[in-house]
Amino acid sequence: MPQPTSRPGWNPAEIPDLGGRTAVVTGANSGIGFETARILAEHGARVVLACRNLESASNAADRIRVVSPGAELECVHLDLMSLQSVRIAAEVLRSRNPRIDLLVNNAGAATRRYIRTPDGFEATLATNHLGPFALTGLLLDRLAPVPGARIVTVSSVTHRRTRLPFEDLHAERRRYRYMEAYGQSKLANLLFTFELQRRLTGLHAEAIAVAAHPGSARSQFSNNMGLLTRILTRMPWYLLVSWSQQPAAQGALSTIRAAVGENVRGGEFYGPTRLFGFKGRPELTRAAAHAYDEAAQARLWTESERLTGVEYPHALAVGEMVRDVGRNPGRP
Repeated sequence: MPQPTSRPGWNPAEIPDLGGRTAVVTGANSGIGFETARILAEHGARVVLACRNLESASNAADRIRVVSPGAELECVHLDLMSLQSVRIAAEVLRSRNPRIDLLVNNAGAATRRYIRTPDGFEATLATNHLGPFALTGLLLDRLAPVPGARIVTVSSVTHRRTRLPFEDLHAERRRYRYMEAYGQSKLANLLFTFELQRRLTGLHAEAIAVAAHPGSARSQFSNNMGLLTRILTRMPWYLLVSWSQQPAAQGALSTIRAAVGENVRGGEFYGPTRLFGFKGRPELTRAAAHAYDEAAQARLWTESERLTGVEYPHALAVGEMVRDVGRNPGRP
């Protein structure tokens, strides 16, 4: 199991100039995704907001332009619950971007009721893992050959309390518990990241795969939670739990460090470490032991390819693609 190595503390002031780089951020219309897009744009990146609600995405872009008038922003429709939408969005992104420097798989959901997607998947697993898996695979040739490119997938500390039920991934034969399903999907994010990094290494790709978690951050995500959680996130009851939460902008720093921080290596996991991982600045941390199970990583990968119909290339002509897209001066 990889062990965190000693690493100097990271300060947001260290975020480099991102001019000339293109970042795709899913779920960038609110919460941690919005703050991630805002910070990247403020530092010069061209940011694509890939969101299910285009009107909300456009409003988010307008809010970013208020603080960064020169920001280069674009909105693309993406519903991770639909493989058709993922394929259409990927085609749009491919047609407009010969190279992508950063893909942030941020969008996530915890569906309180049991829902099956049009593709027959349980909705939380579809949104949080199968959709991002498909999107990443469909964009991989725009990322893999780009020096300094990173694929950052946002997980959660809830992965620690769950295991993936491979025999019943879509909760067809067991009682559906939405927070259990959410934790399982966040474990899937880590299994995916670690397996993706192993494959990128095997291909001698320039891009790396990294995971992050925001801790306990205040955002609209709590609107998807149960009644008690929704009550506790509103005044005056919020005063009872506010000590354990941090602003969405602070939570987004884990993603930012994974995306553009110096000395980040593929397969690493970043997040706050105070209060059992709920708060604090992002640090190099360690996932639960079962997230490093290579047999589980490989099994999930195979099943994800089967379910989505997206087969990752087993051999990429990295050298040819590098010449096609041009080199980026240096890794962030």
